[in-house]
Amino acid sequence: MITKEVLKDIIQPVNPRWKTSITKVEPNHLLTRGYSQEDLIENITLPELIYLLIKGELPAPNQARMLQSVLVSFCDHGITPPSTQAARTMASAGSPVASCLAGGLLAFGENHAGAIEISMKVMQEAIKYKNNSNLTHDLLADKLVNHYLDNDKKVPGFGHRYHKEDPRASKLIKLSYKYDCFGDHMKLALSMQELLWTRKGIKMNIDGANGAILSDMGFDPKTGCGFFAIGRLPGLLAHVIEEKKEKPFKKTFSFEELSVL
Repeated sequence: MITKEVLKDIIQPVNPRWKTSITKVEPNHLLTRGYSQEDLIENITLPELIYLLIKGELPAPNQARMLQSVLVSFCDHGITPPSTQAARTMASAGSPVASCLAGGLLAFGENHAGAIEISMKVMQEAIKYKNNSNLTHDLLADKLVNHYLDNDKKVPGFGHRYHKEDPRASKLIKLSYKYDCFGDHMKLALSMQELLWTRKGIKMNIDGANGAILSDMGFDPKTGCGFFAIGRLPGLLAHVIEEKKEKPFKKTFSFEELSVL
């Protein structure tokens, strides 16, 4: 027979398995990074909130503007990326919006959205090496570029399959000067760009520019794809909504093409 004491022990609240310093939840009150969410709702922008959540402190005004520019730069690239195609294909099949968005995000990988994390890691490790040596940015860039080209590898953060010069990267570089977020990582990236332009005719892409900027702002490489996802999600949502207005079950090939195969 189950007594009241046994039942009380069964339903008694236990300590949660996870602990967090991000947000404290109390009845009728939420405290995020030490700030009341009611105050945050009224007084800060979304980029400021993202910075606060990740770094635990509010950004300076110039850092907030820089992060906003970074997030906007990721917004969309038409139907060219696999993530957009995945989201629209699922929308055409009649999947719920949330599932379509999840499908788009799951399409992020090493060859799409993953380059920014790789770029950040390479540049941050290179700058750490520079700080323990007497190498200049130019000499360090030369070593890095030679390493990739000599091994017939693509240099992460440089070159684009559609753009000879990625217009987003050019704008972000200018804004890094304007917002005083230009540091060692961007200096290295520009030195690498100069060498690669001379030798291969390629320039920095959005992943290289944002990788350098986020690194100069002190973000860990693991946040790279996350920032990309935050910036790209509104674009994916727009594509999903647009596709749901089209005739469902869109064909991606014709039977004539299939018969040739």
